[in-house]
Amino acid sequence: MSDVGQRPATDGARPAPDLSLIICTLNEGAAIRSVIDEICTTLKGISHEIIVVDDNSQDQTQSEVLDVAKSRPNVRLHVRYDERGLSSAAIKGWDIAHGRYLGVMDGDGQHDPAAIRALAEMILKGDKDLVCVSRYIGGADTGLSWFRDLGSKAATAVTGMVLKVPLTDPMSGCFMMTREYYMSARPKLTGVGFKILVDVAASSSIKPRFGEIKAALRQRQGGTSKLDIRVVLDLGALLVEKATKGFLPARFVLFGGVGVTGVFVYMAVLILSHEFLRVGGELPVYRYTLYWDDITNYGLAIWLSMTWNFFINNSITFRDKRLKGWAMIRGLFGFYFACGVGAILSLGLSILMKQYLGVHWFVSGVSAALLSGVWNYWASTVLSWRQKKPTKKA
Repeated sequence: MSDVGQRPATDGARPAPDLSLIICTLNEGAAIRSVIDEICTTLKGISHEIIVVDDNSQDQTQSEVLDVAKSRPNVRLHVRYDERGLSSAAIKGWDIAHGRYLGVMDGDGQHDPAAIRALAEMILKGDKDLVCVSRYIGGADTGLSWFRDLGSKAATAVTGMVLKVPLTDPMSGCFMMTREYYMSARPKLTGVGFKILVDVAASSSIKPRFGEIKAALRQRQGGTSKLDIRVVLDLGALLVEKATKGFLPARFVLFGGVGVTGVFVYMAVLILSHEFLRVGGELPVYRYTLYWDDITNYGLAIWLSMTWNFFINNSITFRDKRLKGWAMIRGLFGFYFACGVGAILSLGLSILMKQYLGVHWFVSGVSAALLSGVWNYWASTVLSWRQKKPTKKA
């Protein structure tokens, strides 16, 4: 029986804390020391621990946390070497946490310590399951640029259609919850992307008693924003998974979206090669005759679209397991191999539909490519981006 997410026993030196606050970091070395010191001071009088889950930062983040931990025994560091992403980092932190209540915040100093204190006091009263910081209570400044504020409000409106909780700011990165509420959501958590509150609130079978605290974001003390188009795509895929109750997993949605772009690459290459590439010649195969023009055109379109799909999937769909260097080269060949069966199937069906069923060359090529998509997802997941070994603890 798995004990993931259950409240672990402490080492016996001190009792388990009431609150476990997770800080997820990636190159936050310029801010993390002051953030930890500020939070510890703010939470004085409240039994708490701080767990920094770091995605193998390449700056001084880890050394700063370890140095702080020398004088603050309630501070722990966990380093992940083969994974990326705030949501999965938060889940890892909660799984190894000791507290009765669980929280998360950013490591760049944007979250107001006063609001975190207010959250802690609210959740510790025992009459709430989930409490969040919200930028959209009242009409005060959110602390975001006008462009990011507009995007956040649009995402909030769309997200509200999926969530079981009428949160005013489901994009919030600072919230606390009971361990029981977390455990109700844990089996269905996706762990994809950066919007962990959406994942938790949409995964729990419990309609929580919830509360919100108004707070604008402060000036970032260090690090850089992680918001980019990939975060938006992650959120969209997560919402699709939750809206379909897991029938369409978020990663499959992303893979399918990349596959659609690959179809456009496939079509473009097919059109160009059909118009301009002339090889000529025939290839007798038993009672049939294959034309080298067809073999070359379809084969080139398949190869280039597969290559395109690998690199885009490596950047978006599997960004938390992104391959680099030689691992990327090995992954590329693994992807070729994984998709080889689908490619052969696509090539054979394309030629069959065109030459022997009379289907137009364009329709036959696109139809065959779509039919091989599902196989490509499952095979490439196993051979190119398979699960890594358990992460190590610093």
